[in-house]
Parts: sequence; C-alpha cells; structure tokens
Amino acid sequence: MAPRGSYAKGIAKREEILTTALDIVARVGYSRATVRELAQAVGLSQTGLLHHFGTKEQLFVEILRRRDEVDQRVFDTLDDSGRVAPTDLQRALTTLVRHNAEVPGLVQLYSRFSSEAAEPSHPAHAYFRDRYAEARASIATAVQQQQATGSLPADLNPDRLGIIMFALLDGLQAQWMYDSEIDMADQIGYFWEALLNYSPEKQHPEPTTSQ
Repeated sequence: MAPRGSYAKGIAKREEILTTALDIVARVGYSRATVRELAQAVGLSQTGLLHHFGTKEQLFVEILRRRDEVDQRVFDTLDDSGRVAPTDLQRALTTLVRHNAEVPGLVQLYSRFSSEAAEPSHPAHAYFRDRYAEARASIATAVQQQQATGSLPADLNPDRLGIIMFALLDGLQAQWMYDSEIDMADQIGYFWEALLNYSPEKQHPEPTTSQ
C-alpha cells in the first residue's frame, strides 16, 4: 500500500532535500554547504530541514548514501544476480572515477567523512564500515569471475585485490584533490593492465645455473 497523507509528503520532502543537497554539495563541497543554504534551497527552516534527519552529520551521511545510489547507475553492466559483469569491471571502475572527477564537492565530503568516521562514535562509522566491506566483497567476486574466464591470472588473491583496489581508489581521490592534473581513470587503467600482464614466473623467475 502506498503511503498517504503527511507521511507521504514527508517522504517526498526528504527525497527533494537529498536530491537538492547532492547537487549543492557536488558544486560547492562539504565545507561550504551550510545547513542554512540547503534549507533555503528547499523552502525550509534549518530546524525544519534537520527534522527529517536528526543532525547535520546524519544529513550528510544520507547524502553519501544517495551518492552511492547515483554511482551504482554507473555500473550499468550488472548481470541477473546483481554482480558486475567480469569483462566490464575495468570499464566500470574507470567510468566511475571519471564521474567522480566531475563532482569534486562529493569527493571532498566522502574523503573528509571517511577519515573522521574512523572513530566508532562518529555518525558515519557504520556507513563506512559496511560500505568498505561490501565494496571489497564485490570486487573480490568480480575478480573471481574474471579468473574463471581466464581474463585474470588464477594466482591472484581476490580478497587482497578487493582491499588494494579500494585503497587505490581512495588514495587517488585524496591525491587528486591536491593535484587535479592527476588522471584517476588513467591510473586505474595502468593498474589494471599490470594485473592483466601479471605472471608468477616474472615475479619469481627460476634461478639460472651457470654452465
């Protein structure tokens, strides 16, 4: 049954707030996106805006969740089970970082909160903990799929690659905020080519014997 009355209006207003806030934060960044500005943009008082979320920090956590929903659409190569098609993982990752480069304010919000939220008491702690776990598992599964098709070497450890890949993504974003000349998508492509060309024999060559 569809929600009615004030409840339905509340849901609609919350959606409007998140959509508007996502756009504003993407343009001006976390540090410049005040609750007052966000409230004015949707015709509410600051108290009225926070009524829908509780606190400013919770509001920005929900903005990050909405960002994830938008980013998920970038991964438009999902198979019937909801997993990224293995042959398209590299394209999906490079497309995602190109998209992120177009919304620097959201990258700033993500990077700032991901650091602060390491404290268990931070409102975003559970969000980042769960997000990292799900992201690592998703990449590990995709790597396993590519190994099954022979696209990636079987020796590679999928779980460790899941950790490394997201460390790379977050690290690139941090460096990019200091130097926008860094091409994040190009660096991801370089890393991926290194994986495709990985050979255990090259890493641990057989010792040669002198004649």
